[in-house]
Amino acid sequence: MTSPALSVLDLVPVRQGQTSGQALAATRSLARVADDLGFRRYWLAEHHNMPAVAATNPPVLIAIVAGATERIRVGSGGVMLPNHAPLVIAEQFALLEAAYPGRIDLGIGRAPGTDPVTSYALRHGAGGVTDDAVEQFPAYVDNIVTMMSPGGAGLQVNGRMHPLNATPHAVSRAEVWLLGSSDYSARLAAAKSLPYVFAHHFSGRGTAEALELYRTSYQPTEEHPEPRTFLTVNAVVAATQEEADRRALPNLLTMVALRTGQPLTAQPTIEEAERLGLPEQHRTLAEQMTSRWVVGTPDESAAQLAELAATYDVDEVMLHPVAGASTDTPPDRAPYREETLRLLASSVGRATGDRPEG
Repeated sequence: MTSPALSVLDLVPVRQGQTSGQALAATRSLARVADDLGFRRYWLAEHHNMPAVAATNPPVLIAIVAGATERIRVGSGGVMLPNHAPLVIAEQFALLEAAYPGRIDLGIGRAPGTDPVTSYALRHGAGGVTDDAVEQFPAYVDNIVTMMSPGGAGLQVNGRMHPLNATPHAVSRAEVWLLGSSDYSARLAAAKSLPYVFAHHFSGRGTAEALELYRTSYQPTEEHPEPRTFLTVNAVVAATQEEADRRALPNLLTMVALRTGQPLTAQPTIEEAERLGLPEQHRTLAEQMTSRWVVGTPDESAAQLAELAATYDVDEVMLHPVAGASTDTPPDRAPYREETLRLLASSVGRATGDRPEG
C-alpha cells in the first residue's frame, strides 16, 4: 500500500485555563509544524458558540495561518454557506487568494455549524438558517465561483446588467471544494464538477457510498477532468498505545458530551479527563466513535492511514489531530498535537523514503 499525502484539519480547540488568544497561538505553532513537515494543506473549520472550539471565522483564521506559513495550502473546512451572503464569502476568499496566490482553498458546507438560536443570531434575527438559504445552496455555490473569477459576474437589476466582481483585478481563483456528511453534497459536487470531501472524521458512516456516488456521477470538464477527493480522520499518535489513549481521552469526553446533550465546557486536560473518567452508560458510544479514529503508535498509525487510503481509493488523508494537553502544558502551545504530526510524518517518510508529498 502506498502512503498517502498528509493534511491537517483544525477546529482550534480551547482547553481549561486557556484563552482564545492562547488557543490561536497554539494553532499558529501547529500550522508551522505542518508547513515545515511538508503537509499538503491546512484547513480550518467553522463552529459557533462552543466553549471548546475557537474556529468561528475561517477567513480570519486562514489569513492568520497563511501569514504564519510559507508553502502549505490553507483553506476552510468549511465555510457554512447558509450563514453568510455569497458575495461576502466571494470577496473574502478573492482577497485571500490575491494575498496568497495558489495557496487558498474554499471548502463549502451546507450545515449551519451551530445550534438554532445561534443560527438565528448569525442571520440578524431573520429566522435563522431559512429553508430558502438551503434551497438556494447550489445557486449560491455557482455565484461564489463566478464572482471570484477574473471575469466576475453580471447582476440584472431593473432591466440593466451590473458588473459584480469579488475583487477588482483577480488573476486567479481560490480552489472550491464541496464538503458533506450525506449523499447530497456528493451528488452536487459531481454535477458541478467540483472536488469533494466527505466528513469521515465526524460521521464515519456512508463514506464508501458517498465517494462511489461522487465518482460514478462526476461530470468532467476541461478545468476539472477527473473527480478529486480525500479522507478526513481524527488522529492521536504517541510513542506507546497507552499514552495515545490517554491523550485521546479529553476530546473523547468532549465528543461524548456533545452527542449526548450534556452541557459543553472547555476541553479538560488529560489529568482532569482521567479524574472524570468515561461514564459507563456512554462506553458503547465512545467505542463506536474511536473505532473510526487513528489512535496508536507511529508505525501502527501510519499503517492504518495507508489502509484507509487504499480502502477509499484516495491519495491524501486530512488529519484532525485531537490529542489533549497536560496540566503543565504551556497555554499557548499544543505539543501533543504537534507530536502527532511529527511522528506520523516520520513514519510515513520511512515507508516512502521521503517526507509526505507536498
